[in-house]
Amino acid sequence: GARAGGAAVAGANPRVFVGNLSWQVGADELMPVMQQAGSVVSLEVLYESGGRSKGCAIVEYASPEDAETAISTLQDVDVGGRQIWLREDREAGRC
Repeated sequence: GARAGGAAVAGANPRVFVGNLSWQVGADELMPVMQQAGSVVSLEVLYESGGRSKGCAIVEYASPEDAETAISTLQDVDVGGRQIWLREDREAGRC
């Protein structure tokens, strides 16, 4: 849906879902990319029980505004040879 004023989203969320990660990309490689948009409180790459990456991560920013900046400015950035995509985290940390 349409967003009026960017950060004025109902129930503004500081958490961002990052998808399309290469299996080789870990938090150490992803963190500097996510920090380009604002202050990162936590970053978790999600793994399967066998230890392989699920190809996604959850990033929590210090503010919903930083999360909005990430979603609007980091789409399709190349990380580890793949273009990542971002959206508000609505699934409570599930890939």
